[in-house]
Amino acid sequence: MPRVQLFTDDLLFGSRLQADLVAAGHEVTLGPTPDRSADAIVADLTHDADVRIAALAPPRPPTLAFFSHVEADVRARALAAGIELVVPRSRIAREGPALLAGVLATAR
Repeated sequence: MPRVQLFTDDLLFGSRLQADLVAAGHEVTLGPTPDRSADAIVADLTHDADVRIAALAPPRPPTLAFFSHVEADVRARALAAGIELVVPRSRIAREGPALLAGVLATAR
């Protein structure tokens, strides 16, 4: 069972995403800072994107990040920083477990 850390301070959305990932077979912890010992990180870049991107500097586990669709520049900065997959918040809400499976599969 992959250990996933959900790096977010949004408890409402984070709890919903955590439930979806747990249902998909992941062990998920919620936290305000990245856990470098996890098998993967799912990171919320919605608030303070530059600070959060900097906190995800390598070395770190494979990372799936999401952002507010109105801040397209956040996606470009996150990809430039080496984050494996960066998607809009609406997409992770719909496809979170499948997106994480893809990130984990390509990291192996």
